[in-house]
Amino acid sequence: MRVSGTPVTAVSPPPNRQRPAKLLGFTASARIANDETKSPPMSVRSSKSATATSSPARQLPGSYRAMTINEATRSYERWMRRCGTLIEAELREKHARMRRDLFLFFRGTFYRWTQLWRERADELSAAPHVLAVGDLHIGSFGTWRDGEGRLAWGVDDFDEAHPLPYTQDLVRLATSVKLGIDADQLSVGLREGCDAILDGYANALRAGGCPLVLAEAHQNMRQFGFEALKPPKRFWRHLKRLPRARQVPRDVTHAFRDALPRSDVPYQVLRRRAGMGSLGQPRFVALAEWEGGCIAREAKALIPSAIAWLAGQPSRGQPYYQRILADAIRSRDPFQLVVGRWLIRRLSPEANPIDLTDLPKERDEVQLLRAMGTETANVHLAAFRQRRAVLDDLARRPSKWLRDAAKTFAKAVEQDWNDYRA
Repeated sequence: MRVSGTPVTAVSPPPNRQRPAKLLGFTASARIANDETKSPPMSVRSSKSATATSSPARQLPGSYRAMTINEATRSYERWMRRCGTLIEAELREKHARMRRDLFLFFRGTFYRWTQLWRERADELSAAPHVLAVGDLHIGSFGTWRDGEGRLAWGVDDFDEAHPLPYTQDLVRLATSVKLGIDADQLSVGLREGCDAILDGYANALRAGGCPLVLAEAHQNMRQFGFEALKPPKRFWRHLKRLPRARQVPRDVTHAFRDALPRSDVPYQVLRRRAGMGSLGQPRFVALAEWEGGCIAREAKALIPSAIAWLAGQPSRGQPYYQRILADAIRSRDPFQLVVGRWLIRRLSPEANPIDLTDLPKERDEVQLLRAMGTETANVHLAAFRQRRAVLDDLARRPSKWLRDAAKTFAKAVEQDWNDYRA
C-alpha cells in the first residue's frame, strides 16, 4: 500500500478486531473512548466569560490570561505532586534544559500548550474529537520490534493521551515543524511540510489506517535516513552503570515478574532518568541475563494528562494510554502495556525514540513528515467512528489553515520561552 507516494508495508489488523475498511465497529474500549469525545474537554471560552465566572483569587488553571508561564509551571508542578511522586533533582534538570533550548521548552511544557490552545484555537476546538496523542511533535516518533520481530516505526509516547479535537495533534505537530525549521533542524519549507502532514493524514484515514513497518520497506529506511542509524554500541554498558534502586514499589516488582520471560529470572532493579516531558517521574529498570545476553524492562510512572490539570481534576494513572495501544491501527509492540499506574515496556537498542538531529542531512523530509501524518491518523483511528466526520471537516478547511495555526502557536511558544527565561 502507498500513502501518497510514501512506500509503506500495509499490516492487516489483528485477528481479534474487524478490518477497519469495512467500518464494522469498535472494540469495547474504543467505544468508551468515542463516547467521551462527544463532550469537548477543552472548549474555548472568551476572556470576558472567564473573567465573569471566576475571581482573581481563585483562578482556574484554564484561564490562560490570568497566568504567566512561571505561574502556570508552579501550578502544574503542585498538581503533579498530588498525582504521584516527583524526583525533584530531575525536575531541576528539566528546567535547566528548557531554559537552554526553545524546542526542549516546547516539549517540556504541554501543560502550558493546553492553556494556549484554549485561548487561541478558536474554531479549531470545534473539530471532531478523537483519542489524541496530545503532546505530539517531530520528536515523538521511534522504532520498536512488533510481534513478528519486524522493525516498526511510529509514535512512541502517549503520556498525554486524551480525547481532543483531531486538529490539536496536527497543529502541535506542525508547530514543532515550524520551530524545527527556525532552529535549522529541518530544511523543508513550512508550506511543504504542512501539506505533507495533511496529505499523509488524509490518505491514511481514507485507507482505514496504514501501519509503518520499516523492516520490509527498505525504501523507507533510505528515504527517512534511518539506514544511517546504528544501534547504540554502549547500550547495555550504559544500563549496567545506572544506580541501583534503593526502594522498589511492590506493584513494580509484580509487574517486572510478569514482564520477564520467567517469573524466577534473577534481575537487578536500577533507576533511570530519560525523556523530557516526563522527566521527574520515577523510572525503574529490571536488568537480567537471559539465554546468552542481556534483557531489560522499564517501569515508568504515569500521571493523568495535563488536560486533567487544566480542568482542576487531580487523579492517578493515565486511563487513555492503554486504549490507544489496544485500538490504534498500528503494528504494536507486544512488550508495551499499562499495569496499574505504570507503563511497562522492553528496553533494547532497537526500541528507541529517533531524534532528527541524529539523522543524516541526506533525507527526504517531505516523505518523513508525510509518514508522521500517516501515523497520526493511525492513532486517531482508535476512535474509528469519527473517521468520516474528520475527513468531512478536513475537506471544509482552507488550504492554509495548518501552517497559519503553526505560525500563531510557534510565536506564542517563543514568547513564553522568553518570559520563562527572563
